[in-house]
Amino acid sequence: MTRRILSLCAAGAALAVAAVLALAAPAQAAQLTAVSGFGSNPGNLAMYAYRPDGLPGGAPAVVLLHGCGQDASTYFTNSGWRTFADRWRFALIVPQQNSGNNASSCFNWFETGDISRGQGEAASIRNMVGYAVANYGTAAGRVYVSGLSAGGAMSAVMLATYPDVFAAGSVVAGIPYRCATSMVNAFSCMNPGVDKTPAQWGDLVRGAFPGYTGARPKVAVWHGTSDFTVATANANESRDQWTNVLGISASPTSTASLTGGTTLERYGSDQVRVYRVSGMGHGTPVDAGTAADQCGTAAAYFLDTICSAYHDATFFGLNTGGPTTPPTTSPPTTPPPTSGPCVTASNYAHVSAGRAYHQLGYVYARGSNQAMGLYNVFQTNALRQTGPDYWVVGC
Repeated sequence: MTRRILSLCAAGAALAVAAVLALAAPAQAAQLTAVSGFGSNPGNLAMYAYRPDGLPGGAPAVVLLHGCGQDASTYFTNSGWRTFADRWRFALIVPQQNSGNNASSCFNWFETGDISRGQGEAASIRNMVGYAVANYGTAAGRVYVSGLSAGGAMSAVMLATYPDVFAAGSVVAGIPYRCATSMVNAFSCMNPGVDKTPAQWGDLVRGAFPGYTGARPKVAVWHGTSDFTVATANANESRDQWTNVLGISASPTSTASLTGGTTLERYGSDQVRVYRVSGMGHGTPVDAGTAADQCGTAAAYFLDTICSAYHDATFFGLNTGGPTTPPTTSPPTTPPPTSGPCVTASNYAHVSAGRAYHQLGYVYARGSNQAMGLYNVFQTNALRQTGPDYWVVGC
């Protein structure tokens, strides 16, 4: 009897401890979640969303568009965007293609019924954004889009058809808007690519929303120099399209060398960027690690070179709050010079002098937003001033 009573007491104590632990346990961490009933869905797509714990009202939202043979979960897991959604508190909207629409699960960036404003897949993605604004409280003026390959081409579709919705976007290993209008000519767009004048490319975008006179989104273009799936010529054609739409020169105002053998070209007043990753094939650039500018997981079509999500997030202004409205179409100032004073100091000293700023324990160069590492007196960086309140890493 005594042994039985002791056993019951022990069991009761265990249950009590379990109950206390259950009450003390934190809420389950945010996960990518399927969303139904997001509105009209003429493109027959699925919606997934990720809202970091503690997402504030008026937070930005980024639409992520996967490549062929991928799905929402694959892109969310490997692309690295979750790192910065958690760090800087913005939502992710991740549409997913239906294999019934496309046997390879590619977004139909070449079908006129899916790439026109108010129609097909483009309209479905737009309605997902509307749902997030209405139900998650995300900011209508701070919506961005990024995608790989067919998703990159679809990113260009969204920027062209909904310039009133998207403040900026990136096209990763993608294709200019309306290069193809059927599967028959889609393959020639992919490789070897189609050559048009900047004005011809620009007219295709302007024709996507006739009569629109508002601000146009700024655009980043990413391409590997060894991409044989989507020819590298598409990077130049995309550059020509978006610089023409924004009314800026197709000659870069500055260039910079980044990690992973990457060359960054800036156009106009940093309204268009082209990233060329030396030796990289077809995929999204990632750079696994824990540094401030690292992210993602290397896998098929996620290539270990440079964290594109970090550079896109800072380009979009997600790390500093950024603008609440899309950028203007005219450069507000003369482009900064390419040389200036160089200062080598600790990260703490750079922040104290106003050459850099810190956020969540990490330091970034003021103006360029380039990562400099931890906020302390031990880590040292060289910063060169290239314009008023504009500093870049390296001398």
